[in-house]
Amino acid sequence: MKEVAQLLNEMRASGVIIDYALFGAAAQMRYTEPVATLDADVLVALPSPEGLDVLTPVYDFCSGKGYSPEGEAVQVGAWPVQFIPVFSPLTRDALVQAETADFEGVPFRVVRADYLAVIALSVGRSKDFTRILGLLESGSVSGEEIARLAERYDLSEAWKRFEARFLNE
Repeated sequence: MKEVAQLLNEMRASGVIIDYALFGAAAQMRYTEPVATLDADVLVALPSPEGLDVLTPVYDFCSGKGYSPEGEAVQVGAWPVQFIPVFSPLTRDALVQAETADFEGVPFRVVRADYLAVIALSVGRSKDFTRILGLLESGSVSGEEIARLAERYDLSEAWKRFEARFLNE
């Protein structure tokens, strides 16, 4: 993962991306026990997000560094990395509010636990609900924090359904 952090910091320094933050299952490992994942999902803010091929500069930069695309990801060391452009106000704010962690001496931006939970709530797959439960059980985030953030992004009803299904048994 150190190699991924170094690449992302290089991309930001060179202006290929404005900012980045690890999210999804790989980011959750900062807050909970390790979880099974096949790739690293990275939110990216791009300098010019218009057009059909918004990720072309990202893939070109990676290719120039010797990292080849494989399907929807770019193989960076042991990690297939998926670059996900910011796609909603929630993910934009998650990127802005991301914390900078230290990974083996390399700064690495990671989405906060409360935003990970609410992004998972917005997606709503079974594995996303499992992620929310893991974040709650680890004490990384509270139900109150999720409720407040969910309200901000019009996800209060989704949170109430989640609570009724998984927490109020």
